[in-house]
Amino acid sequence: MSTPTDKSTGPVVGPERTIDEVTVKGVLLGLVLAALLAAANAYLGLRVGMTVAASIPAAAVSLGVLRMFKRSTILENNQVQTIASAGASVVSGVIFTIPALVMMGAWDSYRFWPIVGLASLGGVLGVVFSVPLRRALIVDMNLAFPEGVATAEVLKTGPVDTATDVAKDSKLGKQGFRLLLEATGFAAAFKLVEGGLHWMAEGVATAKLWVSGKWLFMADATLAPSLLGVGYLVGLNIGTLVFMGAVIGTIVAVPIHWWLHTAEVLGDAGLDPTLAVSAIPAGSWEDIAGAAFKDCRRIGVGAMIVGGIWSILNLLKPLAAGVRASIQAMKSSAAGGGGIPRTERDTPFPILLIVLAVTAVPLYFCFYSVIEGVASRELVAGVMTLLVFVFGFLFTAVAGYMAGLVGSSNNPVSGVTMATVIASALVLSALIGTDGNMAKIGPAAVIVLASIICTGACIAGDNLQDLKCGHVVGSTPWKQQACLVLGAVVSALVIPGVMATLDASQGIGRAVKEGVEPFGAPQANLMKDVSTAIFGEGLDWRFIGVGCVLAVVLIVLDKIQEARKSDFRFPVLAVAVGIYLPFGLSVLIFVGGVLNWWVNQASRSQPAQVRQDRENVGLILASGLVTGESLMGVAVALAAANASAEFMNWRAEFAGPLTIVVIALMCVYLVVRTLKSSRA
Repeated sequence: MSTPTDKSTGPVVGPERTIDEVTVKGVLLGLVLAALLAAANAYLGLRVGMTVAASIPAAAVSLGVLRMFKRSTILENNQVQTIASAGASVVSGVIFTIPALVMMGAWDSYRFWPIVGLASLGGVLGVVFSVPLRRALIVDMNLAFPEGVATAEVLKTGPVDTATDVAKDSKLGKQGFRLLLEATGFAAAFKLVEGGLHWMAEGVATAKLWVSGKWLFMADATLAPSLLGVGYLVGLNIGTLVFMGAVIGTIVAVPIHWWLHTAEVLGDAGLDPTLAVSAIPAGSWEDIAGAAFKDCRRIGVGAMIVGGIWSILNLLKPLAAGVRASIQAMKSSAAGGGGIPRTERDTPFPILLIVLAVTAVPLYFCFYSVIEGVASRELVAGVMTLLVFVFGFLFTAVAGYMAGLVGSSNNPVSGVTMATVIASALVLSALIGTDGNMAKIGPAAVIVLASIICTGACIAGDNLQDLKCGHVVGSTPWKQQACLVLGAVVSALVIPGVMATLDASQGIGRAVKEGVEPFGAPQANLMKDVSTAIFGEGLDWRFIGVGCVLAVVLIVLDKIQEARKSDFRFPVLAVAVGIYLPFGLSVLIFVGGVLNWWVNQASRSQPAQVRQDRENVGLILASGLVTGESLMGVAVALAAANASAEFMNWRAEFAGPLTIVVIALMCVYLVVRTLKSSRA
């Protein structure tokens, strides 16, 4: 995602000035948006395996809604988007992990209070762990935090204080909310017609046998506006790498796997391994290709493992230096008393320690209840609680640093979580063993631990993005940190209901209705497979090993590109996610990235302000496509789960081509609408 660089010499609202920041109307609006965006990201993440930052659409909504009141300020708008974005980030940690508990049979359903508790604990710890990093990553290192700076640019299009400042002449400031509603409406209408009325196709797919039966070709494309929006938001570099991963995992690996292991693939597909190719039923090829892909996606697991470990090792030194600088700054601030500028006042260190001490109690009893029947239960629960604090701080620091480099939408949290799962599974298996009932208790305990750490890592990246935005506009850090905790806890109350609804309507990671494709929940499936394998038969290293080698190659390529100072890089985890996700999800993500590049190229000759306006409008429209489809998807799922009769289910033969035409029109809409936006 292309974003402006923070080149300002000081915040928009200086530390000597005090204006409205946390207000009743702002908090209420933020909480409503947090709930809505949490639901949208839950749908998107369970379906696509990726989530996007919610700060920009939340900022646009805040500008549009609060301008209707007699007084509003830029800092008030910033607190609204801070609360709202917390909901979208907390849900990422939950949906990447919690469904694994249901898939492995540890839970029989999506339990309300356990999910609320895990999400709240992870959210609070993520905020606490990221507070000492604010000065190091935002002030001292001055990392880019692209979404934070982009959100600040959106907020700058409105007035600083409507009571004292005249509104700026900005199309975005006046029309951003309308543009967001417009794009949201188009995407919601598409999802209603496609998912509710079934008048259009969800995608197109094919599976064919080439080269006298030796080359199994499979490809598909999921036709969804949300994927187009995701691709536009992450940009061409990440979109290309995700698509490249999909090509490696499906177009290349599946045929090779079929060629080398034909009998094994047939057996995995439920067919007789001795069948001759000519005797295989014509309608079985999609099942065969799917069985082959299930093995090949483990290449992505290997790449994700190496990518996660590489990210951690690569960042240990700068993080250590940053933490030392932050601790020293906090000590100096404590000694200095009231001389700290308003814009540098973090949550006091003693309060952070008290919060950590308080959270240790529910953490301990959480693990104590999960490992019922384990010998030395008290010791094991204590060790797992300690692991949460050690791994939690390490991995939230890594996630925060990566968010500063590549943004929250591109943040490889899944790789960090995978490292958590492997490390904690190895520790726990050494403590309790893998025999008998331990093979069931161990994976469940690992997923519970991973859910807390993953949620913390997600909100840490989001927290630091928001604090970067606050640093640019002049917010008070401790107030933002408090608002993030509030948004995280309130959003945690929404997530279980959304997950239960989606599971009842389509199933999450497993089929619940005949003929209904379940939500893939790719990350949760991955966590389940790895944790149960470590406590069971062990990991199948054939495909994982290939992924590990591929990751090393990508790391070398990335270092070469870094030395060349190229804008196009090769982050391993983007390719790994592409390999693991179904091929069809990557197609429109790549197309969206191309559209982003196209708009940027067409704007290169324009004045800087026009380029900035176009960039902001493009981000808002893309966010609308994601939000509209996702919210309507949740609404359709709720209706389907509670309807006494089936939805209309009419699909014409031309549904596929019709849907392709509609998606093409949305591509044109996104580009033309963005390019037409410029400051007069």
